[in-house]
Amino acid sequence: MEMLLAVVLIVLIAGVGGGVCLKAYKKMMVEKSTRDFVLAAKYARAIAIERQCPCKLELGSSGGNFILTIEQFNEQTEQTERVILRDAYFKPVEFADGIKFEKIQIESSDLAGPDKQQQQSDIVFSPDGRASAAVVQIGDGQNHITVSIQAATAKAMAQAGIVEHIENKTIDLDEL
Repeated sequence: MEMLLAVVLIVLIAGVGGGVCLKAYKKMMVEKSTRDFVLAAKYARAIAIERQCPCKLELGSSGGNFILTIEQFNEQTEQTERVILRDAYFKPVEFADGIKFEKIQIESSDLAGPDKQQQQSDIVFSPDGRASAAVVQIGDGQNHITVSIQAATAKAMAQAGIVEHIENKTIDLDEL
């Protein structure tokens, strides 16, 4: 009887410990995915300024991936083409299983150009350091982190919580 009680206690403790570890692991994966997204936004701003051309952070239609693209002139075809950035600092990102963009709010802007329509899933970074204002919620259904990108400075900030609880305010410098 004592042996059975000891085995039951060990199984209970292992079950509780396993559940805690699994929750912590899932939260860590959401945090990692958010960090990847914030770093991609910062890199997109730097690329746009460095190359003096708009850089787009394109959110995948499946909700679990994103890429950086630029428009580049092809001398052979004499046309502008969309080029996916792949270099030592950035590769297209695919989120871990179960993690996705839960909510996306992007304010359309004139950064895409007068004759080009900006997709609702594209955040455009301009050569002058501005970007499309965006609020993106990343999560796995239980853990949620919201990233806001300010239009005037293209600064990306991550905060724990859902979109409805995050205040994304614009500061008017003329009022200061």
